[in-house]
Amino acid sequence: MIPLKKSDHRYTYKEYCSWPDDERWELIDGVAYNMSPAPTSNHQRLSFELARQIGNFLESRQCKAFSAPFDVFLPVFPIKSENEIDTVVQPDISVICDKSKIIEKGCLGAPDLIIEILSPSTSKRDLNEKFGLYERSGVKEYWVVDPGNKYIRVFHLQTEGKNSGKYDEGELVPPAEWGEENTIAESVVLEGFKVDIKKLF
Repeated sequence: MIPLKKSDHRYTYKEYCSWPDDERWELIDGVAYNMSPAPTSNHQRLSFELARQIGNFLESRQCKAFSAPFDVFLPVFPIKSENEIDTVVQPDISVICDKSKIIEKGCLGAPDLIIEILSPSTSKRDLNEKFGLYERSGVKEYWVVDPGNKYIRVFHLQTEGKNSGKYDEGELVPPAEWGEENTIAESVVLEGFKVDIKKLF
């Protein structure tokens, strides 16, 4: 990911809105990251399939799912103006159960569940900057999908003890070729939602 201009400049949502419509960017603590190149066909297939499964699961439930490009604003509250927000990301999939967070421009506040699908150009940021961002913003559950190694790792935000507010080590759901029998990734936030990664990959 290449910063937009100067790394020492703190960008805001107001500036973000002025950039070309045919370019995709994310802001993390005021640093702008280019979302180019476009995702691969396999990335898009996985994203579509996961979104389809979640959408079907949520059909008669309160929570709503959104696929990228969909702006998720993660400001430090309280905020004076949306224009001053310096953190806007576009997760591959966001699930939001608090309808008050859904605004015309996207989601204001932490989604309940976020899924990121790793790619060569984004994996470092998904596993580092965005991991820390989602953790401190209060995203209850974070799924990291690795197409290359064919696994899913599910992180849950802990609510008790000395590690409250931190993600656990993350349950690794391995691919079938690793010789593991359990290849089911299961959500805690969306109780009853499961993904068979043998079928997914």
